[in-house]
Amino acid sequence: MIYSDLKPRRLERALTQEHLAHDLGVTRQTIIAIETGKYNPSLELALRIADYFGCHVEDIFHLDTKGGGYDE
Repeated sequence: MIYSDLKPRRLERALTQEHLAHDLGVTRQTIIAIETGKYNPSLELALRIADYFGCHVEDIFHLDTKGGGYDE
């Protein structure tokens, strides 16, 4: 499962879901779904989100390796 820190980053900048969605060229529903863990963004959108916040994708999206059965 992938976890997202999108909401705290959005709130740190006092951005509404609507504003962020507009800036990224997606719908507000997409932002809601990412924030609630119901949707994993495409690689392109994840990269655009990271670029928007001036950070790495891994700073916003985290893979749960504890329950996934993947060995590191």
